[in-house]
Amino acid sequence: MKIYIMTDLEGISGVSSSLYISAAKNRPDLIAEARKQMAADINACIEGCVRAGATEIIVKDCHGGGFNVTRAMIDPRADLIDGNTPGVRFADIDGSDGLILLGYHAKAGTPGAVCEHTMSSASWQNAWVNGRSIGEIGIDAYIAGEHNIPVIMVSGDDKCCAEAAEWLPEAVTCQVKKGFSCDGARMPSLEKTRALITECAEKACRNAKNCTPLKPATPLVFKVELVSRNRMPVNPAYKHLDARTWELTAESMERALFFNW
Repeated sequence: MKIYIMTDLEGISGVSSSLYISAAKNRPDLIAEARKQMAADINACIEGCVRAGATEIIVKDCHGGGFNVTRAMIDPRADLIDGNTPGVRFADIDGSDGLILLGYHAKAGTPGAVCEHTMSSASWQNAWVNGRSIGEIGIDAYIAGEHNIPVIMVSGDDKCCAEAAEWLPEAVTCQVKKGFSCDGARMPSLEKTRALITECAEKACRNAKNCTPLKPATPLVFKVELVSRNRMPVNPAYKHLDARTWELTAESMERALFFNW
């Protein structure tokens, strides 16, 4: 069994606000703490996958440009993809039995969600695919589905898990905290959340064969509303709907996301 783990940072155990994420907030101690907890969540997830019989596990760090964990921090039973993979969201995912979205967050604008955003809190306000509002959970589920691979588990706060259940009713959701605001959460002990991640990962891997890949209708229409004016793409393939909103028609979600590569 081959399992692919895609990990973000905002939904990791013990992370409650952007203080743990943004270097501009001048809390390098909290950024270091978040990366430490990210590695621990990854390792708890790997343990669950192994218990379920996974023989090949790939972990990809998708937060920012990667480089949030080091090879030495990650369980040796898994391979780590770190850094940029141009034009490809999930490098080497083909042949996987399931995708786990670990440490994810709710889409931009979700009330009470920890660090809510879609792809870029600095530039993207809202996104839609074929008219449906979408966040990173849906985008990544669509890309995995284009490779015929189902999302089998999502971890994050309660709002993230609710969004995942809406998009992926067959997947296991793993709530590691309760969000009160973009910068506030109730967090159980790390011992509890790590045990829960391991339990959920094992359950998800055992249930992988019952999960269906999520595939968008194509050609798809991808629309993004930006936070600020004057950041519109200049390629004529993008249709400008107003000063902050563009639209692109593409043959796949992955192609739409990486159109300029």
